[in-house]
Amino acid sequence: MADPRFSFAGSEHVPALVDLVESAYRGDASRQGWTTEADLLDGQRIDPGGLEALIADPLARVLLAHEDDVLLGCCELRREGNVAYFGMFSVRPGRQGNGLGSRLLGEAERIAADDWQCHGMRMTVIDVREELIAWYLRRGYRRTGEHRPFPYGDARFGIPKRDDLRFEVLYKALR
Repeated sequence: MADPRFSFAGSEHVPALVDLVESAYRGDASRQGWTTEADLLDGQRIDPGGLEALIADPLARVLLAHEDDVLLGCCELRREGNVAYFGMFSVRPGRQGNGLGSRLLGEAERIAADDWQCHGMRMTVIDVREELIAWYLRRGYRRTGEHRPFPYGDARFGIPKRDDLRFEVLYKALR
């Protein structure tokens, strides 16, 4: 794969971002990749209004990965003091497994450390997603032992198919 080009999202990217994030996590299209949550959740993964608010937030950035003019991946970075929160990590399902995700994560860590002077990166992952957690552990993240409840009843985060979902907090020191 050629080196991706990175940029930050503007409001003009919202429709393409919604499509990308939904394709990576929900429905049958997401089953082409290995990051699907289709067996855990129905409904939406992101809504245009929430994405607009994220892009407008002065403490956040949505990082895009392009090859030529094709949007292949994205993630959310949010500055929280000396730690950056990492979320909404999405790679187009047909492009997963070829190193793009690692490159996108690496660029997000570089921005957090070099541009924002953050000491660490934090994220939350649905704790039953052991394969995804193992991927992050291989990249230097560690389990903190902290868990957060899943927002049951809030359709903005999807419609759960199980009643045992919760988030696990992962952390990586950047400095």
